[in-house]
Amino acid sequence: MTWITWALLSAVFAACTAILAKLGVEGIDANVATAIRTSVVVVFTWLFAWFARQPGSFDISTRKTWLFLVLSGLATGLSWLCYFRALQAGPASRVAPIDKLSVALVILFSAVFLGEKLTPAKGIGGVLIVAGAIIIALE
Repeated sequence: MTWITWALLSAVFAACTAILAKLGVEGIDANVATAIRTSVVVVFTWLFAWFARQPGSFDISTRKTWLFLVLSGLATGLSWLCYFRALQAGPASRVAPIDKLSVALVILFSAVFLGEKLTPAKGIGGVLIVAGAIIIALE
């Protein structure tokens, strides 16, 4: 499968996540709900990594790799905690688009921190994403 197929599948599963999380967060502390979800993700991904492993998959030798993966995990955890709190307080149809402002931020951050080229198409697309999120949020 191509990266586009994987990205589309990610979008479908992310949409399912928002709906299922909104249903599951009712009547429970958002932090506990996030912890339950995260525990399932941890078990599922380790099982998947183990059964789908390639030779040498678990050889992670550089400190840089560990540092950035740990920092990414912390950012993910903070994102999920905030997301679940937002879902508990607001409608999923408005929370999810605001959460997706991360797409526009990735476009910006990838140019600043990774040296990726900021093309007119990326700039216009990012502005449209921001505009769409604002329109939905102010509905």
